[in-house]
Amino acid sequence: MKIDTINTLGELKAAGYQSKSIKDELRNNLREKIKSGKLLFEGVHGFENTVIPELERAILSRHNINLLGLRGQAKTRLARLMIELLDEFMPIVAGSEINDDPLKPISRFAKDLIVIEGDKTPINWVHRSERFFEKLATPDVTVADLIGDVDPIKAANLKLSYADDRVIHFGMIPRANRCIFVINELPDLQARIQVALFNILQEGDIQIRGFKLRMPLDMQFVFTANPEDFTNRGSIVTPLKDRIGSQILTHYPETIKIARTITEQEAKLDLLQSDAVYVPLLAKDLLEQISFEARESEYIDNKSGVSARMSITAFENLLSTAERRALKSGAEKTTVRLSDFMGIIPAITGKVELVYEGEQEGAAAVAQHLIGDAIHTFFPAYFPKIEKLEKQGEKTAYSDLLEWFFSENGFELLDDSSDEEYKSILDSIAPLSILIKKYQPQLAKEDVYFMKEFILWSLVEYDKLSKDRISQGYQFSDMYGNYINKL
Repeated sequence: MKIDTINTLGELKAAGYQSKSIKDELRNNLREKIKSGKLLFEGVHGFENTVIPELERAILSRHNINLLGLRGQAKTRLARLMIELLDEFMPIVAGSEINDDPLKPISRFAKDLIVIEGDKTPINWVHRSERFFEKLATPDVTVADLIGDVDPIKAANLKLSYADDRVIHFGMIPRANRCIFVINELPDLQARIQVALFNILQEGDIQIRGFKLRMPLDMQFVFTANPEDFTNRGSIVTPLKDRIGSQILTHYPETIKIARTITEQEAKLDLLQSDAVYVPLLAKDLLEQISFEARESEYIDNKSGVSARMSITAFENLLSTAERRALKSGAEKTTVRLSDFMGIIPAITGKVELVYEGEQEGAAAVAQHLIGDAIHTFFPAYFPKIEKLEKQGEKTAYSDLLEWFFSENGFELLDDSSDEEYKSILDSIAPLSILIKKYQPQLAKEDVYFMKEFILWSLVEYDKLSKDRISQGYQFSDMYGNYINKL
């Protein structure tokens, strides 16, 4: 349909336009996309076999939807992507506050205009990008905000009774007629405000200031809620929950690979950072593992969840830490080091809710625990398992490395050391190269030094080496020698 040639109701009828509800519109377009095999909900990863099929079934069933999940699980993004299932343009009666369908008007303004103008009634076209409305539920939201209220100035100017629907100032929901309307964090909405949604969802009428106005609004509601809110701040009242057709549970990424894809997609990096800082694959995986460890940590409230935003901001901090070091040393390019992970601590501390034990430890200490736990978890996938108890005199894969520390009394790895100094120090520890050559022979050349540092940090986590923070870096030493020095 060429919309640029249709400007009146008569032209719209002549073009054969057929009215349809927004739920039918979403359903029909989804059917076509599924049949054609087109990618749906692009940019959302990890939900292909879980959340997205359930969301598609809800749309095909013409249901209002509640997306239930912890923070950072792409609930709002899913709702926003639903606009791609709308027709590109929608006709409305020109001047209508509530997007009146020219063939099925519901407001007094549109009905009166069509009676006067007939087929000459002017038509406007609304793009699908303008058919998305969103409201964050907060305790101060009122019925007037959502539904509307009587406008006394209108009533006085028009000399009309307050019972006349022409004196109503419409709220957000009527103005979102024939659109997708999202209410985020629904349990935060006061119960009396939730009650005001009952009739809109089921019967399609609204009540304002004691009088009932029959207004069959055509809406696709999407609600989002966090399970934590049901106990901490409020709940969805039962009659409202009963009127929501489908409740869909979201979840966090189930694999490191999916989590890494999300982080790389969402991280806000400029070309200078991307070109100047090389990030080994192991570093990317370790960073994602930190979030997995946080979701299982005894120090963190798992009911609150650990948002995917933690990995995204941590990745940004990781590159910035390496970039800052390169700028200070005058290098044009550098590689992420494991010691750079200390730079992501501010991105962790603000993203997790600590339980009592975590508060006792302190947020920064908990963040360091999580980094250590991620290293501890990953190490056996790359090198032989380190046993807690070993027979006296028995040689292991790490004996030569531990003997090196015993004889050399360790070394210092400074935060701002140049790449040449950093590589020289790690190259001086010959057993590290032997370990990598034996157990990781296919390792890319550019990943070798990160892997060397990874071995050292892992031996610390397995209580085979000692690592102490000094003013400008870290000191690695033999456990026994470190104990003697402290004495």
